Amino acid sequence: MLDNKTEQYSFDVIVIGAGPGGYVAAIRAAQLGMKTAIIEANHLGGICLNWGCIPTKALLKSAEMFQKMSHAQDYGLSVKDIAFDLDKIVQRSRDVSAKLSGGISHLMKKNNVSVFNGYGKLIGMNAQSKLQQVSVSNNDKVEAQLSAKHIILATGARAKSFPGLEDDGERVWSYKEALVPKKMPKSLLVIGSGAIGIEFANFYQTFGCDVTVVEAMDQIMPFEDKEIADIAQGAMKKRGMKFKLATKVVELERLKDQVTATIEKNGKTEQLTIEQVITAVGVIPNIENIGLSTAEVSLDQQGFIAVDDFCQTSAQGIYAIGDVAGAPCLAHKASHEAIICIEKIAEQKTVHALDKSMIPACTYGFPQVASIGLTEKKAKDQGFKVRTGKFPFQANGKAIAQGDTDGLVKVIFDDVTGELLGAHMVGNDVTELIQGFTIAKTMETTEDELMHTVFPHPTLSEMMHESVLDAFQRAIHI
Repeated sequence: MLDNKTEQYSFDVIVIGAGPGGYVAAIRAAQLGMKTAIIEANHLGGICLNWGCIPTKALLKSAEMFQKMSHAQDYGLSVKDIAFDLDKIVQRSRDVSAKLSGGISHLMKKNNVSVFNGYGKLIGMNAQSKLQQVSVSNNDKVEAQLSAKHIILATGARAKSFPGLEDDGERVWSYKEALVPKKMPKSLLVIGSGAIGIEFANFYQTFGCDVTVVEAMDQIMPFEDKEIADIAQGAMKKRGMKFKLATKVVELERLKDQVTATIEKNGKTEQLTIEQVITAVGVIPNIENIGLSTAEVSLDQQGFIAVDDFCQTSAQGIYAIGDVAGAPCLAHKASHEAIICIEKIAEQKTVHALDKSMIPACTYGFPQVASIGLTEKKAKDQGFKVRTGKFPFQANGKAIAQGDTDGLVKVIFDDVTGELLGAHMVGNDVTELIQGFTIAKTMETTEDELMHTVFPHPTLSEMMHESVLDAFQRAIHI
């Protein structure tokens, strides 16, 4: 309900949500000369920066350093009394997020974006001005009303849960509690083996926790190429991690100091007793209480906001980007949609619709996994006659020098046209390599151009070149 004290403002663009989609949309709109506002209820940078992508990578860097120190003798070094301080590890992670969140605040000021702290809600189009309206509220009190021709919804998503398996913040954690543990549990059950589950499993296992991962599908990281996923699983099993595939958790009995999980496979059940559980079974969109019905914004069959190729919803002047607009729920997808959406609004001539087959995926475990495009199975299922090429880390000079020889680079080509259909990697630093194949796919590079590209020596990237050569029986070092 508005009162006489409610502030009213008019903008060209209003963005609801300041995650990696929202804040990028606001900056690009401002760059293109639009008067822009952004509304955020919690943290600039959203979940990714504050409770997701960035803080998990900070935790994993500490785990990586601990692993390296534990194997210092392999490098001719001597380190005594290796230990870790969990409080300091967590605090470093929080400090990294805080620094970056402050950076987003600076970018908002630099680009003259008006920031409103509170919950944004669509309240319909003004009949006279034909502008969409948004209220900003805190503690159920409306503090401001904004209007604009263009409203961008970037409210993100949150962790999904199933009945009986909900997180409680104590024995059963979501990603948020898992980021700030007060002590290292002796045993842990991770439900789900997507990127979030695998990353947390690796962090806790590195510091001595007995980790079991349960996955309902028949392979870990179900959307990755099976050969790559199997190599990653083998490396993690070698370090002591346990996996139960094609298995479901059907019940969690929560006690004061432990949890008894009932798991089921092929109709048979067994029980596991663990100290802690992390649920990582996907996400659901944040669509509640943002006025979708008032604005007549439609949802798709999965419950996400339905959008066209340029992020336009079913309602005039309202757009949706990022996780709230559907899979893949990745920060870089949200940021790219932000650019597409704003540039389409601004009628830029060079804007192109997003091709989701061009979006790379990364999982930051030990080893890392990175991919783009079709898996070998999907390529064959779609009727392609394929050529595959592979090159192992153990045959690469840089990998041997670094002491990281577990891994593989795999490429998939259309045998008829030479098109690069997919690229899949597992091993050290592959998340930094995948952009090479991403650029290749974006530029519609063929096998001939990749084979004639000069890769520097000694680098891990040489494996990318050799994998392409291998697809055409021209590999040199295997």
